[in-house]
Amino acid sequence: MVFHYGQEIFEGMKAFYQTRTHGASLFRPEMNAERLITSAKRMAMEPLPKEYFLEAIHRLISLERHWVPTVFGSALYIRPTEIATEAAIGLRSSKEYLFYIILSPVGPYFSEGFKPISIFVEPEYIRAVKGGTGEAKTGGNYAASLLALQNALKAGCDQVLWLDAIEHKYVEEVGTMNQFFVIDDVIYTAPLEGTILRGVTRDSVITLARDNGYKVKEQPLSIDTIIESINSENLTEAFGAGTAASIAPVGKLVYNGKKYVINNNQVGEITKTIYEKLTSIQYGKIDDPYNWNVPIKE
Repeated sequence: MVFHYGQEIFEGMKAFYQTRTHGASLFRPEMNAERLITSAKRMAMEPLPKEYFLEAIHRLISLERHWVPTVFGSALYIRPTEIATEAAIGLRSSKEYLFYIILSPVGPYFSEGFKPISIFVEPEYIRAVKGGTGEAKTGGNYAASLLALQNALKAGCDQVLWLDAIEHKYVEEVGTMNQFFVIDDVIYTAPLEGTILRGVTRDSVITLARDNGYKVKEQPLSIDTIIESINSENLTEAFGAGTAASIAPVGKLVYNGKKYVINNNQVGEITKTIYEKLTSIQYGKIDDPYNWNVPIKE
């Protein structure tokens, strides 16, 4: 039934090599377990119990721990997935589901390294609307974004920045990341109102930023305000945050055919600070005061 009615959900996680203990750890896996349940409920699927999800991840990584890369910046990517498998045709929820996990060693998300990327602001298509499936991590959301991504690549950009579906003016998220902007030393990001993903990295960034003395506002921010702030040089940094990319500095926006350069296409100090703090915790280079790292059980 997954092929006909799209009942499919998944998660994105990583197992990180710990530089001091030489073991492997998951990063905030309970948030992925909870988000998979949220996605299942929205897609009318049978939710996988949190305890089962976590136990499955631990057992599999324990068996395959030799696949966890030891090079900093690399990790073992984990893709827990649930699909409808009932052999039937008819528009209704499936009575059978398959849960499985894919593992893949990965290097840095961007081959160019920790350098600013370019973002294409989508002027026509939308990603999600309130009451829709934007908050669920389901394949259909990504399929619907591919045409805009093609347009972004043609414009020489790496990713798509989506605007809201109603007024088509407020920035929401990038295709694979939650998005942040720094204006007058305040970090802005879109609020969680059902149209964007509840990113694990997003939540971690907000916590790290506030604990390092930065002011963070989760509120709607219009693309007009962003363009005006770039032109006035009040917008000094922008970056994306997600499991796959970790932190991705943004050096340029392309909107309505015009290019807007941020911070001379250089990585900003706030972006660099948060990146170093986050990755140092994930790889065990520094102490983890939040208990975010969960060692793989033997």
